[in-house]
Formats: sequence, C-alpha cells, structure tokens
Amino acid sequence: MDKSFDSHGITTLGKVKVPVGDLKIGMYVCELDRPWLDSPFLFQGFMLATQADIEAVRKVCDYVYIDSYQTKYPETEHAQQPAKSSSISWTAAPPEKHLSVEQEIDNAENTHKQTSKLVKTFMDEIRFGRGLDIQLAKEAVSECVDSVYKNPDAMLLLTQLKNRDEYTSQHSMNVCIFSIVLGRHLGMSVDELRNLGLSGLMHDMGKMRVPLEVLNKPGRLSDEEMTLVKAHTVHGREILMSSHGIYPGAIEVAYQHHENLDGTGYPTGLTDAEIPSFTRIVAVADTYDAVTSDRVYQSGRTHMEAIAILYKESGKHLDAELASKFIECLGIYPAGSLVEMSNEEVALVIEVNPRQKLKPKVIMLLDSEKNPQPHRIVDLAKIDLDPCGQPYRVKTMLKNGSYNVDIKQHYERGLIQKAAR
Repeated sequence: MDKSFDSHGITTLGKVKVPVGDLKIGMYVCELDRPWLDSPFLFQGFMLATQADIEAVRKVCDYVYIDSYQTKYPETEHAQQPAKSSSISWTAAPPEKHLSVEQEIDNAENTHKQTSKLVKTFMDEIRFGRGLDIQLAKEAVSECVDSVYKNPDAMLLLTQLKNRDEYTSQHSMNVCIFSIVLGRHLGMSVDELRNLGLSGLMHDMGKMRVPLEVLNKPGRLSDEEMTLVKAHTVHGREILMSSHGIYPGAIEVAYQHHENLDGTGYPTGLTDAEIPSFTRIVAVADTYDAVTSDRVYQSGRTHMEAIAILYKESGKHLDAELASKFIECLGIYPAGSLVEMSNEEVALVIEVNPRQKLKPKVIMLLDSEKNPQPHRIVDLAKIDLDPCGQPYRVKTMLKNGSYNVDIKQHYERGLIQKAAR
C-alpha cells in the first residue's frame, strides 16, 4: 500500500492522523506512530471498542492513524437523534445514481448558476432592507435536489469552483449542496431534502447585517467585532421570521448553526439533546466548506485536512455520526479533487465510484512532465493503461493551483464536455 503523506501527516488513502487524546470509541486504528512489533497489540489494525482500548493505545503512542472508512461510532445517548429530528433513515443505502456525471453536468451547471445568482440577489435585498422571495428560493433548491439525486458528483464538482472574493454567497450555495448530498446519503425523502437544502441556503443570511469591513477583515477580530459577527445568527432568525412561507426549520438552523454539542456554542449555549438534526447536518456542511475555502484571512485546507478537523470536532462541537457519514459520502477523492497519478500525470476527479473508493473517474490534465496533454476521461475502475503499460492509480491528492492548474479555468473552457466527446 502506498503511504504517501502530506506535510501535515495525513495520508492520501483515507487514513487520518489523530492525537491519542482525541481518540473515541468506534475509531478503527490502522497504523501506529511506531512499528507494530514494538507495541503490545496482537493485530495490525483494530477497532477501539472500549475506553480500556483507548487507554491502552495512549500508554504507548502519541498519535495513531485512523481509517475513516472502517470507523463506526456507536449509538450512545450523545449520538441519538434529538426529539425534534425528522424521520431520517440512518441505515438506508444511498440511492443509485441515475445518470453519469457527463450526462448530468450541463443541467447541474445551469442549476448552480441560477441558484448562485439568486443567493447574491437575496443578499443584496437584505442589505437594502427588502424582503426575500421564499418561493423562488424553494424552486431553486428543488432543482438542486433533483440534480443531486440524479448524480451528486456533478454538483459536488461545482462546489470546487471557488472565488475568494465571493466567499459569503458561494459558501451559502455550497452548504446547501453539501447538506443535500449528506441528506441523500442518509436516505432522506425528497421533501426532507428540499427543506434541508433551503435551510442550508439560508443559514448565513444574517451576515448581510454585519458591517462589510468587519465581515471581510483580513486580521484578527477584536472582541467588539466578534460580537458583531456572532450576532448574525440573531439577524438571520429575524430575517427569516419576517419572510412569508419560510420552512420553520430553516429559522432554527439560521439561529442555531453555531451551537455546539458540549454547550460552548452561540447564541444560547444549547447542548446535545437540544440541537435538532437539520441544524446538526448544516453545521457539518458549514464547517467542511469553511475550512476548505480560501478566505481573506486564511487559505483553504485540503480534503484530508478537513477530515481531520471534522474528527477533532466530533462529539464536542459536531455530531460524530453525521460527521462520519459526511466523510463517507464524499469519499477519499471527492469530485473536484486535483490528484497526481502513480506515473506523475495530473488529473481532475469528476466522479466517485461508491464501490471502489480508490478508483474514481478522472480527466487527465498534465502529462508526467507536468505539461498540458489532450483531455480525456479515464475510469480507474476499468482497465486503462498509462503510457508505460501500467494501470492508472491515484498516488496523492493535490491542492488546487498545484503545477499552475486552476480547476475553475479548466471547467469554464468546457473541460468535461470536450473530454466526453
């Protein structure tokens, strides 16, 4: 097995470096910070089934590597769905994709473009003190749900076409998509997905009442400025409560999406059992998109770095089961990921294979010398040999911009459409 690590010690094959102080029951330990023969453990890979297992690891290791795809968090009183939760089928298998990403991408692009414009319009309306057309929002979200249901990878690919200067509007759009994708993976009904998507789309509308010089400040916020930012949850509730026809759960999400399971969040310090499911789902999507996006005060993290952050926040700030399901549904190499192949060629992931997670569908961008090459689609789940006669496989994930590859520029030039011809 390839053991390529990035600069943060995170592997490219779904393994996440976790300090022993952050270990939880249900995590699957696949590698130690020392040779297995130097440890007291009989098996090379095991589940942390009890607190005693965790203590045994803590005695001999400073950190270990967790396999996110074999980790199964137990249902405890802290992982149960709260009484307010909707009927989410946690054990249902995700629905099959109805279309390939090549077949769905044009529809997804049009839906994404129109919904993004609508989000920007809503934000302008709020800044000018006008009301929101919730019916338009519902129709747009319904189109997003339809696209995600056919093939989630098409919309997930579009979440990677980011512009630092449009973070707030793009973030709302992305949280909508990520929430719908997770809800689909959980087996939610179409009506639930529409309500969930609307909640994600509207969750940050209150930020339009935060002064722009504070919202876009590149440096550390003062205590007074932080108070202004935190007030966006209250503003969001007020805006949505005054909007005719809004789904009531969206008001809850706007007000509560910064609450933490351990009671350390804001605005009211709710604890685990008081936080409803839609708020929990949007919180996971919100965290993931925020840490993977370039912002005025930080560069976006990689997918694997974001996974490590989700694990660290699980059980304390985020719902552990939902975080695990979110990681599961995105896969090891999500659509929109830039990757380097085993033969040094560079490619863009366009579709995940749910049955063979290490073998996505990709578009080749650069040759082994890192020069542009004719774009073509390669499905790693099928036999397709590289120029040396070896089967293609992914070696590592790259950050967008590596080797001067700008995913957004490639996409705007019709990358997928041209490669599929």
